[in-house]
Amino acid sequence: MSQKTERPVLSGQRIKTRKRDEREKFDTTGFRDQLLTGLIEAGTDLEAVSKYLDSAGGKLDYRRYGETLFDVLIAGGLLGPSGVTPGDGGVLSPACVFAADNTIESVKKYEQVFLKLMRRYKYLEKMLDEEMRKVFNYMKRFSDEDRIKLARISALWICNGSMAPTVLYCIAAEHLVKDNIALDFILEVFVTWKNEKGINNVISALKKTGLDMKLTEYFPPNKRTQEYFDKAFMDKGLGEVVKLQKAQASQEVKKDLQKNVSDALAEGKAVKEIINEVKDYSVKNNLAEHEVIAILWTTLMAAVEWNKKEELVAEQALKHIKNYTSLLGAFTETPRSEITLMLRIQDFCYDNMNFMKVFQKIVLLLYKTDVLSEDIIMKWYKDSHSSKGKSVFLEQMKKFIEWLQNAEEESESDEN
Repeated sequence: MSQKTERPVLSGQRIKTRKRDEREKFDTTGFRDQLLTGLIEAGTDLEAVSKYLDSAGGKLDYRRYGETLFDVLIAGGLLGPSGVTPGDGGVLSPACVFAADNTIESVKKYEQVFLKLMRRYKYLEKMLDEEMRKVFNYMKRFSDEDRIKLARISALWICNGSMAPTVLYCIAAEHLVKDNIALDFILEVFVTWKNEKGINNVISALKKTGLDMKLTEYFPPNKRTQEYFDKAFMDKGLGEVVKLQKAQASQEVKKDLQKNVSDALAEGKAVKEIINEVKDYSVKNNLAEHEVIAILWTTLMAAVEWNKKEELVAEQALKHIKNYTSLLGAFTETPRSEITLMLRIQDFCYDNMNFMKVFQKIVLLLYKTDVLSEDIIMKWYKDSHSSKGKSVFLEQMKKFIEWLQNAEEESESDEN
C-alpha cells in the first residue's frame, strides 16, 4: 500500500490586503466628538465657525459623515428617536440652529453658515434633503421653540434653493399630525417663506410640487373641515392659500361631476334622471349654474365620436344636441349661464375645424328650443363674443341677427 507524500508547509506566509478591501469602522460618535472640539473652540462667533468648518473638511470625512455633520450644526449633537445626544460630558455645540435666538435675523445668520459650507463642499447639497427627512421625523422630541427655528431655517433653505419643497411631504406623518405638530410647523414655514419671497412664490411652488393638493393632510383627522382650514391659514395671514385650496377643491368637484355625467350618458340614462342628479350634486357642492352648463356642454360633446367628413358632421351634431336640449335648458336660467354656453359653443367649433360651419345651426337649434334667448344671442354678437374665429362666426350669425332685430322692431311697431 503506497503512502502519500506530505506536502511541505510554508511558514511565515504574508497575505497582502488591498486598501480597497480594508473597511474602516463607521464611528459617528468619534466624528461628532472631533467636530465638537473644533466648534467649542470657535464658540458662538459664526465667522470663526465657518472658517473652522471650511478647514476641517480636509481632515474630517464630511462625505462619509455628512448626516452627523448636519445633526451637530442643527441640534448641537447626534439626532435620534430619543432626541439630541450630546458629546462627552453632556456637551452640545454652542453654535447650532437650536442655539440661535428665536428671531428670524438670528436664524438667517446660521443659514449663511450652511450656505458657505455647502458651496465649499458641493456634495453636501445632495445630503441635505435626506437629512431633513430624518430630522423632521424626530420633531416630536424637540421643544416648541426649536421647532419654530427649524421651520424658519427650512423655509430659508427652500427660498435659496438648498432644500426641495417636496421634503415637506414627510411632515404629514401620523405621529406628527395627531398632536398638531405638523400643522404648526408647516404654517410657520409658509409664513417665513411668504415674508422672504412673497405669497406668489409660495403659491407657485405649491402648485408645481403638488403640495396644494395635500394641505389637509397636515391637519388632525378631527379638524379636516373647511371652516378649520380657513381659520388656521387666515389667522397666519395666508388667505391666498385658502383661495388656492378652495379653487382646487372646486376643480375636483367639477371633475367628479363631469365623470358622473359622462357615465350617465354612456349608460343611456333618461334626461330627466340626469337633470335631477346634476341639480342635487350642484346644490350639495355649491356649484354655480354657469359652471354646471360649461361642464355639461363639454361632456355632451365629448360623448360622441364625430364623423371626420365636414358635410356629415353637421347632421350628426344637431341630432345629438337635439336629444339633450332639455338638459341644457335646465341649466341656462340665468343670463350668465346662457352667455357661458354661447362662448363654450364658439370655443368648441373653433377648436374642432369640422364644426366651423355648424356654429350658426347649433345656436339656431338652441334658440328654437328655448335654451338660448334672443337677448343673449344679440349680446354675444355685439360685445360678449371671444376672439376665437370671431370674423367667421359673426359673419355666420349676421343674417340671423338682422332677422332678430327686424322681428323686435315689428313687435314694437305692433305694440304702438
